[in-house]
Amino acid sequence: MNYLFSILLIALLLGIAGLYLYTLFIAKRVELGMPPEGSFVTVMGNRIHYIEQGSGPDTILLIHGLSGVAQNFGYGVIDTLAKTHRVVAIDRPGSGYSERPSRSSASLAVQADVVAGVIDALQLGKPLLVGHSLGGAVSLATALRHPDKVSGLALVAPLTHMPSKVSDAFNGFAIRQPWLRTLIGWTLAVPVSIRKREQIMDIVFGPEPVPADFPIRGGGVLGMRPSHFIAASTDMTALDAVLPLMQLRYDDLDLPIGVLYGRQDRILDPQEQGQALADRLATVELELIDGGHMLPITQPDVTIEFIQRQLQRRQAA
Repeated sequence: MNYLFSILLIALLLGIAGLYLYTLFIAKRVELGMPPEGSFVTVMGNRIHYIEQGSGPDTILLIHGLSGVAQNFGYGVIDTLAKTHRVVAIDRPGSGYSERPSRSSASLAVQADVVAGVIDALQLGKPLLVGHSLGGAVSLATALRHPDKVSGLALVAPLTHMPSKVSDAFNGFAIRQPWLRTLIGWTLAVPVSIRKREQIMDIVFGPEPVPADFPIRGGGVLGMRPSHFIAASTDMTALDAVLPLMQLRYDDLDLPIGVLYGRQDRILDPQEQGQALADRLATVELELIDGGHMLPITQPDVTIEFIQRQLQRRQAA
């Protein structure tokens, strides 16, 4: 019996070692093939990677969503807006090439403070915050905690309230034990995500198609790293500590807010997230269009026009 147990234990350890080495190989290959293309600034111990283009008196700060990266805005959003404005897109703490000192940085409150620190460090003045998905929640948190640093919000498919259910695409992130999250991140997460890529991408992008160049141009390949899985899981499980309290304070928001949602969004419910915020605040303008969740990638022209309208609202306010 002891002999059989020893054999099984050795087999298990060899399996874990094999998955670890495979994950390490994929992560190193990704990082060699797609190194950081921006600059770095350290805020509150978080080493933040950011991409900056353009110049002008008005600034725009772009904040991506759960398991995303700054390159999610690389389908023309950054380039077009940078023709007339100073545009900065960040990797949120722990995402992309940004590093955070501990899992406490996953808190929406801490992420908002980091965003405020980036605004100060890069001397962005009072930018328009453009937040996609979870980046929308971070933008709202920043406006609540640092109203003097934000001039307006342009929220694309934003998370504004605790969702009634988690999308099937993100169920794998619902791991609350840090040790288990790390173990899965360094063993199963990468091979499983590769195997189920088409299924997951269909949910994330659907009903719109996934661009063939998304892995490189959109930064999708950067998700094939254990650090990215661990950060996304930590971000998602940290929501219930802050987001419900944030919802109670939305009446304190006194700035123009635009919300753009795809009617066929498969990640977040436009009514539960977009309409609920519009019903709460008179300063919110909600725009519903045909489309899914990844509008900055699938419909960049519509997203750009939406952001430009929010810039005009901000200037008129």
